[in-house]
Amino acid sequence: MGEITKNTLFIVMPAYNEEANIRAVARQWHEIALKYGNHSRLIIFNDGSKDNTWTILTELEDELPRLTAINKENSGHGATLRTAYEYALGNGADYIFQTDSDGQTLTDDFPFFWENRDHYSAIIGHRKNRQDGFSRIVVTKVLRAVLLLIFHVNIPDANTPFRIMKRITLQTYLSRVPDGFNLTNVLLSVLMASAGENVLFVPISFRPRQGGVNSINLRRIMGIGRQAVRDFLAIRKELKRTK
Repeated sequence: MGEITKNTLFIVMPAYNEEANIRAVARQWHEIALKYGNHSRLIIFNDGSKDNTWTILTELEDELPRLTAINKENSGHGATLRTAYEYALGNGADYIFQTDSDGQTLTDDFPFFWENRDHYSAIIGHRKNRQDGFSRIVVTKVLRAVLLLIFHVNIPDANTPFRIMKRITLQTYLSRVPDGFNLTNVLLSVLMASAGENVLFVPISFRPRQGGVNSINLRRIMGIGRQAVRDFLAIRKELKRTK
């Protein structure tokens, strides 16, 4: 990959059964990798897709010089994010930006994040005027209330897949996320807020899924939520013990 210098941006995203979206999304975000930072990369992790996502990604690598596609066994969104973050840190990223591969986020919102990256530990998108369904809006509101109740932190949108983090920030908190934890971004948001990090939440656009079918339905969300509450309580106990 050559010498990596300061201001290197790694854009990381998980992909699961995204054959309908991955070409357009990869091309859009590859343009960002070309435009911002030094030796910046777009890294897409295929999380054991059962469709043609991986085949398309291997073809796109020939077209997009700053794209790296990585194939892995299916482990879920949260675990794949951890893998992605560890990869970025291990390969010299100075700034790590994460988004998803379903086309719901817009590259137009990225420049503000990059231009203000040095002023904050992290900048996280706040999905206002969401277009991805009423049930998901409810889930986000419930999550906000749960985090306030358990951790006493008021986080507008803890799970947004649109965030840029300084290397030192991610290094500091990623090791405290349990292996296999399904809500990696949520816990990172909580840990940063609990530690008083300087985190900015910025409104972003959030469109409906641009193609394909969402792999997580409401029933599964509820199951994840019940497990998350149990995990959050255990994590709160550990945080109190280590303070």
